[in-house]
Amino acid sequence: MQRAAVGAAGLALVLGTAVTASAQVVHSIGFGAGIFSLRTLDARDIDDVLVENLNTLSFDIKDFRGGLVFGDWAMTFNDRVELALSGGYYRRTVPSVYTDFINNNGREIEQDLRLQVVPMSAIVRFLPVGRANKAQPYLGGGVSALRWRYSEIGEFVDFNNNFAVFRDRYIANGTTLAPVVLGGLRLPLGGDVYALNTEFRYQFGSGDLGANSGFLTEKIDLSGLNFTVGFQIRF
Repeated sequence: MQRAAVGAAGLALVLGTAVTASAQVVHSIGFGAGIFSLRTLDARDIDDVLVENLNTLSFDIKDFRGGLVFGDWAMTFNDRVELALSGGYYRRTVPSVYTDFINNNGREIEQDLRLQVVPMSAIVRFLPVGRANKAQPYLGGGVSALRWRYSEIGEFVDFNNNFAVFRDRYIANGTTLAPVVLGGLRLPLGGDVYALNTEFRYQFGSGDLGANSGFLTEKIDLSGLNFTVGFQIRF
């Protein structure tokens, strides 16, 4: 009888420890969508290709505002610190024309400016107040590997050859490491398993277009603001 009691007590202790450990570390997955906006014109790098293009082409930096999708996996410790790995996808095509030039047939000289960014991020979130079953504001930061691709495709003016109009395509791609800062609010949905996240995330980075790529400058400013709404499942 004593052995049975000791065994039961030992089993209870093991199970209790396991429950406590699982309560301390919680895994979760999340997914959602949002909007990415490039840094505004007045804050952009002076050597940015889009800034340079505005000297001859008609478009607006805000035209690059577009949708994004994302997913992440996270581990939360004691409802206070969260480590997350996330990935996303953004692509936007902006039509433009030459401001002061038209083709010989009287038509606009048109081209498409396209930017694609695939961020892979490692993030730390700090949740200073609240619990998983209550609203939790949070702050955080991390680093993103921005896999980007930028292209200009269409008609162009050769200013060194009597303003001749020609068709061409200029493409550059690369990977840039970018610091990230973020803040958001987590809202539980009927308990502590499901939650809705709203988050603002700002990334700082630029890509190297290359000296021989054919672009007007060698840099593209990739800095900008992400606003996302996501659904989280804890397990």
